[in-house]
Amino acid sequence: MQIAASIGGSGPPLLLLHGHPQTRAIWHRVVPELLKHFTVVAADLRGYGDSSKPPGAADHGNYAKRVMAQDQLALMQALGFNRFDVLAHDRGARVAHRLAQDHPQAVRSLVLLDIAPTLAMYQQTSEAFARAYWHWFFLIQKAPMPERLIAADPAAYVLEVMGNRSAGLAPFDPRALAEYQRCLALHGTGHGICEDYRAAASIDLEHDRADREVGRMLQVPLLVLWGERGVVHQCFKPLDEWRLVASDVRGQALPCGHYVAEEAPEALLAQALPFLTQDLR
Repeated sequence: MQIAASIGGSGPPLLLLHGHPQTRAIWHRVVPELLKHFTVVAADLRGYGDSSKPPGAADHGNYAKRVMAQDQLALMQALGFNRFDVLAHDRGARVAHRLAQDHPQAVRSLVLLDIAPTLAMYQQTSEAFARAYWHWFFLIQKAPMPERLIAADPAAYVLEVMGNRSAGLAPFDPRALAEYQRCLALHGTGHGICEDYRAAASIDLEHDRADREVGRMLQVPLLVLWGERGVVHQCFKPLDEWRLVASDVRGQALPCGHYVAEEAPEALLAQALPFLTQDLR
């Protein structure tokens, strides 16, 4: 398994994880400031970007967030970082949640962008949520139907999925969009993305339910930020949901939609930097 990553800066280690249908390029507007404070590791998730894209297993376990989290833990350990902070968006935030849940000794603090817990979002699916997050239900369909449709025009898939959010395509640097399109067109990316979502709708829910059944809470300090113009804000109460599964939670909505790091980089940094730099070793 190969995980593609970029590393730079100096100071305490900070892992950055992206969402769908993107790559580590999402952080381009916040990395310059983060590099002043941290050794920044921006990684592509398994199945995305330039990372490996293994075939899915029958139970989708190859893309369980537990396995995807292990990828990132192994990456950080290979770089010499046994304890680190994590800033993560969307799918990457779901991986980061599982990483901190399974390996609390490795995660010093956690910032999650524009998600509620996966189990809560499936349990509370409404018509409004299903219409807005239609891709959740498209991508989990049996292979190879969604893979085939994505492969027919991956560039259009990126533009339409991202452009149909609250801000349209205006917030996105054309170079970043071109990178997302390049990577989605790579062999195996469509399948990897689908398997990520199939796992989220099956084996990941089993893992989340098992934690809840025994009262296993997320113990690391957690900052939750989300877009006030996004679907998570409209359909869920993020702080309430995270407080059901985590012991130390704070957060707020930011003046943006779903793509926080690209739509509102200054607002993100204003909230995330004080949190990430508090009580540094």
